[in-house]
Amino acid sequence: MMVCLLRVLLHGSGFSALLRERDPACKLAGLTARYHSTETAPQLPGMEYQDAVCTLNTLQTNASALLQVLQERSQPQLQLQAMRGFLERAGLTVNDLDHLNIIHVTGTKGKGSTCAFTEQILRSYGFRTGFYSSPHLVQVRERIRVNGQPIGKDLFTKYFWQIYGRLDETKDAHGGTMPAYFRFLTILAFHIFLQEKVDLAVIEVGIGGAYDCTNIIRRPWVCGISSLGIDHTQILGDTIEKIAWQKGGIFKPGVPAFTVRQPEEAMAVLRDRAKEIACPLWVCPELEDYQLDSGPVRLGLAGQHQRFNASLALQLSHTWLQKRCVPGDKSVPSSSLESSSLPQAAAFKPSPIMVKGLAATEWPGRNQTLRHGAVTYFLDGAHTMRSMLACVNWFRDTAAQHEGNASGPVARVLLFNATGERDSAAMLKLLLPCHFDFAVFCPNITEAIASCNADQQNFNVSVEDMLTRCLDNEKSWRLHNSHGDNRELLIEERLLPASEKKADTLVFPCILSALQWISQGRDAVLADSAQRVQPVTPSITAKAASLCQAAEIHVLVTGSLHLVGGVLKHLDPASSK
Repeated sequence: MMVCLLRVLLHGSGFSALLRERDPACKLAGLTARYHSTETAPQLPGMEYQDAVCTLNTLQTNASALLQVLQERSQPQLQLQAMRGFLERAGLTVNDLDHLNIIHVTGTKGKGSTCAFTEQILRSYGFRTGFYSSPHLVQVRERIRVNGQPIGKDLFTKYFWQIYGRLDETKDAHGGTMPAYFRFLTILAFHIFLQEKVDLAVIEVGIGGAYDCTNIIRRPWVCGISSLGIDHTQILGDTIEKIAWQKGGIFKPGVPAFTVRQPEEAMAVLRDRAKEIACPLWVCPELEDYQLDSGPVRLGLAGQHQRFNASLALQLSHTWLQKRCVPGDKSVPSSSLESSSLPQAAAFKPSPIMVKGLAATEWPGRNQTLRHGAVTYFLDGAHTMRSMLACVNWFRDTAAQHEGNASGPVARVLLFNATGERDSAAMLKLLLPCHFDFAVFCPNITEAIASCNADQQNFNVSVEDMLTRCLDNEKSWRLHNSHGDNRELLIEERLLPASEKKADTLVFPCILSALQWISQGRDAVLADSAQRVQPVTPSITAKAASLCQAAEIHVLVTGSLHLVGGVLKHLDPASSK
């Protein structure tokens, strides 16, 4: 049986040397650490779920796959060509995908929430739905949902080996190539939806649109574009116009498409792309414009920005239902793309089922609040400037409501991490108005002592790189707080010699150790895991006195969906079963 371990040994000098080379004030919370990441040696696959996930994880670091991605980056059109080849090797064709009655959604911010709203609405009508999204929070099977539920472990394992086996058997005839992680999961999702005979599939684009591997879809029933912003610039471009061009690549001739209101430059590009492709495109109305018999629409997802996503979901589901109910009507009304501005879609009267669907939508890790006794967690995987601004607005409003009901003083804690090329310093600056009492940073490693769940392993970045990024984030926070009218933070990274100036933040080696320190034993759900965390020094424990004295502790977890997923793994143990 294949065993995937991420062993983090909290003794040794390897990472301490890295710390000394950087900033003597930046040090871990009472710990010196040496990290080792172990890849699984190839073995014959078993039929267990964890075996399948471990084998899937080898596609993260497959050398030929990485070389292929680098080659294709300069010729992006090769990505779709390669994807079609992998699809055929897996025993599927693009013609098969036409039978999935697909709703295809892209965007920078809100595309996952839009898909969640859309899927819930159509499932509420009684349709059997498929939903493909990324990334996962706790388990990889969350990415592939049937009727709103992650595909079961047994079915995931069964279908995984079917697809993996076909690709593995044919790799020698194709230069030993295997699809990279996301490509494989996309093929697997298509296969599962076909085998499970869903009535429709809601497909969320991975990155971009034009050259994303989901764009082998030829005949979606309707397409949507959520809010656009700057993200993944190395792949998509560094301007909103370039990014809009990529997102508009999912448009198809004669297939209706909808977008929320975008910046003027992005809207112009989308209009031109739609005209070029002969795709009718409309702008969604405000949610308040829809005609309702009773009060305002209630949404299951918190945050004002979700109102844009809900309007887009109404248009997508309404258009899909029209096509489903009148299958002989192939006509698509003109959207007058000759004009300088896009037409606005009609604000129809949502059915009671639609209204109920919007209210019933759940999408974990996005504007999610969990209360565990005296500790309340505010979870939002915001990782762009626009999404972080929306997160700040949501947190300030929601936390203020909770504080108004508290029986005494409340301590505010920020738990933050960011990954990839994202400008974490700029995102941290947006968080300053939240006036946190403590700022804590950790990598997206769930536990430092003990084996890691294979679902949350990431071989594409070293542990040292992850910790280095945490130190960069910590330094940015301290620099931001050295100016302006911000309260002094009562936190340090580890015990320092008396002659050294103490830092104002704390960096932990893993998510569990950070949560343990923040909660100070006041979260019963974390109590059983206390033995899996190496204790910090008495000096650091003493710094948490105000946490112990506060009536409540409010924790904002943000900057990365992977961080949020790691937190949920500990706060909701059932999510790992």
